[in-house]
Amino acid sequence: MRISRKLMNLGRIRLYQKHDYLMSSLLLWNSSNSTGQALQNFHQNHEAQQMDRQRFVVLLVEDNADFARLVEHTLSHSQVAEFSVHWVTNGGDAVRVAETQKDIDLILMDYFLPGDNGLEVTRLLRERGVQIPIVFLTTNKNLTVAVEVMKLGVEDYLVKEEVLTPILGEAIVGVIEQTQWRKRLAELEMSKRRLEAIQELTVTLSHEINNPLTTLKLTVDALLKSHPNDDSTKYLTIMRESILRIEEKVQKLRALRDDKTIPYVQDIRMIDLS
Repeated sequence: MRISRKLMNLGRIRLYQKHDYLMSSLLLWNSSNSTGQALQNFHQNHEAQQMDRQRFVVLLVEDNADFARLVEHTLSHSQVAEFSVHWVTNGGDAVRVAETQKDIDLILMDYFLPGDNGLEVTRLLRERGVQIPIVFLTTNKNLTVAVEVMKLGVEDYLVKEEVLTPILGEAIVGVIEQTQWRKRLAELEMSKRRLEAIQELTVTLSHEINNPLTTLKLTVDALLKSHPNDDSTKYLTIMRESILRIEEKVQKLRALRDDKTIPYVQDIRMIDLS
């Protein structure tokens, strides 16, 4: 029992430390990067959602029917969120549901399962690209098992004797929120890197474009002045308007502060300069 309590306490401390780190990182980003407004909007939306009762879908992988019913009962009386439990009894069904049912928020995985154990099922899920957060449930109090599941990126490790309490719902919500913050932070980091690459490329392109564009514009203006009323005026006017549009696009590219894209053709997207 002492070992199991240590495991749970370590899990809780690790979870909250990670959550605090993510929050701190996001707040620092908000104060130091041009993408901070997007983060601020996300944070405000997240707080607004917290005011409503959250709803989560949990995939329970457990071969013991009695224990599965106890988990369902515990989560149905949770005060922190509303939980819908999808119960399967083996690893094969767990993989199938995780891959096909897109609304799964978290997997509660028993270690001892018929056929492949929970560790092997988790490894298979990760190999197949399933990144749903996983929390292990087991009667095993061995620290070695805890270390092995954490190596696979499992978010938490709970001992069965101590999870049939309100702490289960709290742990699930904590893990899901941690995962959401981590995903958002990764998205913002990727967005920031894309924007920096676009801005660097734009500086080079604008220099290469502006010089010949300026020359072309001066030439067209000179031709318009020297041929004000002949047949070429219409085409020279179209050329000048096109040059001005190109100049406007280049200026917008140089002032770009967001990497927002819009559909172009088929699966191709283009930068939104509107």
